[in-house]
Amino acid sequence: MIVEERIYTLQAGQAAAYLAAYEAEGLAIQKPILGRMVGYYSTEFGPLNQVVHLWAYEDLAERAERRARLLADPAWKTYAAKVRPMVLRQENKLLLPAPFMEVLWQAQDAPSSTP
Repeated sequence: MIVEERIYTLQAGQAAAYLAAYEAEGLAIQKPILGRMVGYYSTEFGPLNQVVHLWAYEDLAERAERRARLLADPAWKTYAAKVRPMVLRQENKLLLPAPFMEVLWQAQDAPSSTP
């Protein structure tokens, strides 16, 4: 499994507006296509006006396929055009899990035996 970290640096003062737009519109488009959202955050200390989100994929091929579907989606294109003016910079990182993370993810994905 791999995790993609995406960091968007926003225009000063736009973080709340960006997150509100994402919650209202972007999330419902993106999550079903990309699948496993690991987290979605905004910064409080350090570099400000940033949104950080993490997505897990089985491998680079799955990531490429899902990203291609997202970028081809007409609803996503419309949403992205609305929020793009708020974004100053985008960074993407590919994170490789430590060996013990595979075990933790498998345990989290296993069906619960608790009724």
